[in-house]
Amino acid sequence: MLNRRGLIAGTAGIALASPALIRPAFAQGGPIRLACAGPMTGSNAAAGEQMKTGAQQVVADMNAKGGVLGRQLALEIADDACDPRQAVSVANQLAGRKVAMVAGHYCSGSSIPASKVYAEEGVLQISPASTNPKFTDDGAWNTFRVCGRDDQQGQIAGAYIARTYPGKKVAILHDNQAYGKGLADETKKALNAGGIQETVYTAYNPGERDYNALVSRLKSSGVEVIYVGGYYTEAGLILRQAKEQGMNVTLIGGDALVTKDFWQITGAAGEGALMTFSSDPRRRASAAQVVQTFKAKNIDPEGYVLYTYAAVQIWAAAVAKVNSVDARKVAEAMKASGPWQTVLGDIAFDRKGDVTVPDYVFYVWRNGDYVQM
Repeated sequence: MLNRRGLIAGTAGIALASPALIRPAFAQGGPIRLACAGPMTGSNAAAGEQMKTGAQQVVADMNAKGGVLGRQLALEIADDACDPRQAVSVANQLAGRKVAMVAGHYCSGSSIPASKVYAEEGVLQISPASTNPKFTDDGAWNTFRVCGRDDQQGQIAGAYIARTYPGKKVAILHDNQAYGKGLADETKKALNAGGIQETVYTAYNPGERDYNALVSRLKSSGVEVIYVGGYYTEAGLILRQAKEQGMNVTLIGGDALVTKDFWQITGAAGEGALMTFSSDPRRRASAAQVVQTFKAKNIDPEGYVLYTYAAVQIWAAAVAKVNSVDARKVAEAMKASGPWQTVLGDIAFDRKGDVTVPDYVFYVWRNGDYVQM
C-alpha cells in the first residue's frame, strides 16, 4: 500500500521504494539491497526528500543499465527523523535486512550512533551530508562522506565574518546537537582567531516555534550579525522574528540551509541571508546529463540530491572493481583506489573516509533562491 510519500509501508521507520521506481531483480542471486536513511519526517524532512530523490534516481538509472554485477538494485527508504535513538533502531533494522550499503544519514547526531551499528553488522555507510568531524574521526572501517567537515566549513565561515564585518557585534547560536554545536564552535574558533570576540554565544532549543525571547536578547545586545549552527527551520524562524522585531541583521548559516524550504519560512526576511555549501553541483559538467534528467521531471536537484546520487555511484564503482559486495572489501577499495567519477566530479577519500578536496563557498539568498557568491 502506497503512503503519501509514494513509498510502500515497511517495518517501523523503513519503506521499500515503489515498484514503479525500482525494477524487480532478474539476475541469479536476487537483488542487491541498498538503503537511503535520513529524516523523511519531522522538521528536516525537506533534506530527507532531497536524499530520497537522489537515491531513487541513481538506482533507477543503474537498473536500466543492468544493475551492479549483473544484479538489480532494490532500494529501501528509512526514516530516522534526525533522532539518534530512532537512527540506531533504523540501523539495526537495515542490518537485519542485509543491506549492502546505506546512503545516509543526514544529521550528524544520527549518523554517528548509527555508524557503530553498521560497523558491527558489516554495513558500509556513506553520508551525503553529515559534517561533524567525529563521524569519521571516531569512525570505524565503514564510515565515509562525500561532503566536507565542520572544521573546514567553520574555518571558511569564521574567517569570512572576521574579514567582512569588522567592528560589528556578532552572535553565535547553536542547537546543542552534534551538527549545530560542532559547526558553531568551529566558526567561533576561526572568528576568534581573526581577532573578533563574539558578543553573544548561546544555545537555543530546536523544535520550538517562538524564538522572540532569544531575539529580544540579541536586539538588546546590539547584535548585527547572527551565525546559526543548526538547521533551516530554526534558522529561518530566528531570522524572520528578528526582522519582525525591527533588527537590521545579517544571518549566516551552514549547509543545512540549502533548501528552498528556508525561504518558505523566512519570506522576504530571508533576503541577503548567507550560507556555506560546496560549489553548486548542478553546474558541474559531470552532472549535466543527470541534471537534465531531473529537470525533465520538473525536479530541481538542489542540496543533497546529487550528493546522495554520488554516494551510490562510488559504492557501485568500488563493487565493480573488487567484483564483490563484501562491505570490507568495498570500503578498502574506496580508500585505496580512486578518484571515483561521480556527478560531483572526481572524488577520492583519505584513510578516515573523508574527501581529500573539500570545496566550501558562500551563497546568498535573493528573491526566494540562493546563488553562489
